Amino acid sequence: MTQTMKALAKTGPVEGLELIDAPIPVAGPEDVLIRVHRTAVCGTDIHIWNWDEWSQKNVPTPMITGHEFSGEIVAIGSDVHRPLKIGQRVSAEGHVIDLNSEAARAGHFHLDPHTRGIGVNRQGAFAEFVVAPAFNVIELPDDVSDEVASMLDPFGNAVHTAQQFDLLGEDVLVTGAGPIGIMAAAVARHAGARTVVLTDINDYRLELALKVAPGVRTLNTSREDLRDVMKELGLKVGFDVALEMSGSPIAFKQCVDTLIMGGGMAMLGIPSKPMETDWGAIILKALTIKGVYGREMFTTWRKMLGLLKAGLDLEPLITHRLAYDQYREGFAAMKSGQSGKVVLDWQKAA
Repeated sequence: MTQTMKALAKTGPVEGLELIDAPIPVAGPEDVLIRVHRTAVCGTDIHIWNWDEWSQKNVPTPMITGHEFSGEIVAIGSDVHRPLKIGQRVSAEGHVIDLNSEAARAGHFHLDPHTRGIGVNRQGAFAEFVVAPAFNVIELPDDVSDEVASMLDPFGNAVHTAQQFDLLGEDVLVTGAGPIGIMAAAVARHAGARTVVLTDINDYRLELALKVAPGVRTLNTSREDLRDVMKELGLKVGFDVALEMSGSPIAFKQCVDTLIMGGGMAMLGIPSKPMETDWGAIILKALTIKGVYGREMFTTWRKMLGLLKAGLDLEPLITHRLAYDQYREGFAAMKSGQSGKVVLDWQKAA
C-alpha cells in the first residue's frame, strides 16, 4: 500500500474543495481503517463547499470532508472486540460520540451534546481511506449495493424523522423534495400512510420523487394550492402528521395551517436564520413539534436496512455516478437543483 491517498479537502477559508494527496490515516486501537468505495454528496457538503456562515463556525481547516460512504475494512485496531473482519463491506454512523457522556451512559447515544461529525470536524470520507471508530461501523448485507450503502446516512435522517409519529393509516404532509424529503415520503408510504403529499417548487425533484415513492401525490406550491389537493384527496379536516424537511419558513407555516387539531410535526429541515411564527396557532391547535437530528443509534440503522430488505428501492434517487476526480461536475449538479443523489466512485479516476 502506498503512503498517500487522493482526498477532497477544504484547505483554507475559501469557496470550493481541492483534490489533494494526503497521508493515509492510521487506525487507533479502537478504530478501523476503511478503503472507501463510494461516497454520496450531501447538503452539508454543499454548505462546506460554499463556506457559508455555518461552515465558518463549525469546520476547521484543513479538513477532508464527506461523511456519506461505503467501503471495506482493511485494518482493525488492537482493542476492537466486535466481530469485524478484513475485507468486510461496511458503512458507518457519521456521528462520533463520547461514550462517557451522560447521554451515552443512559443509552441515548444520538443525544450526546459533544458529538463530532466525520467530514465536518473530524477527517472525512471524501478520500480513498477513512478511519472510523469500530463502535460506529455498520456491517452491510450482500444485497445492499455500494452505491445505495453510500446513502444510508441521509436515508437514516429520513427514517428517524418518519419514526417520530405513528404513520399507519394517517394522512401525511412532507414539505421539501430534496433527497431526504423524497426518502421520507417513500418511508411514509412503506409505513402504511393513507395518503402522502410531497410539496416543493422544484419540478425536477418532484418528478424524481415519483420514481422513488410511487403513489405519493406531488405538489408544486408555486402552481397548485395545497387546500385544493387536500379536497381532491378527501381530507376534510387536515393532515395528521407533517414532516418538515426544507427549513423553509413558508413550508413551516403550511404545516401549521394544515395539520389537524392535536397533529404532530417532525422537523429535520434547519432554517437558514431565525424565523417568526404564530405560536398562538400552534398552542390553540395543540400541536406537537419534535426537532430531529441525525439518526437514533443504532435502531434507525436496523430499521433502514429492514426497509431496503422489504423492497424500498433507493436506486432511482441516484442521478449522477461520477469518478472522484469529476467532483466539480457532481457539486455543480447538486447546487443546480437538477439532481437527486450524486455518487462519487473512489475505486477509479475518470
